[in-house]
Amino acid sequence: MPLSRSRAEAFDDLVLDAVEQLEQSWPREVSGLEFAVEDVPTVGSSGGYLGGAAGNADEFDPYAVLDRGVALGRLFPDGAEGVPGPLIVVYRRPLEARAVDREDRGDLVFAVVVELVAQALNIDVDELDPPHA
Repeated sequence: MPLSRSRAEAFDDLVLDAVEQLEQSWPREVSGLEFAVEDVPTVGSSGGYLGGAAGNADEFDPYAVLDRGVALGRLFPDGAEGVPGPLIVVYRRPLEARAVDREDRGDLVFAVVVELVAQALNIDVDELDPPHA
């Protein structure tokens, strides 16, 4: 086991942690979803998982989680090439740029994953992850 992890590996761990946390309460539902991490959203019909507007702030994409026109994550409800079921892609660099520290980055990753999983399952975010009192 390496002594230090790259930023990309540490980010992958945050996504895995978010998925594992959701699996504790929704194991069957979450197990039917695929997850991936890309550095940045791609624009256009070629390359990456994106097939269009998710990286383009000029077009509305109901499946993307956006911040100031930048996609932080996206749901592909019909999957993608080589992925038959729903696929959730989380974009590392836009999320890292918005986080002030590792804890904040983990919270942001979790929030994006929760929002996209809720959308994939067609349930309210508060049902998937109830607010803490």
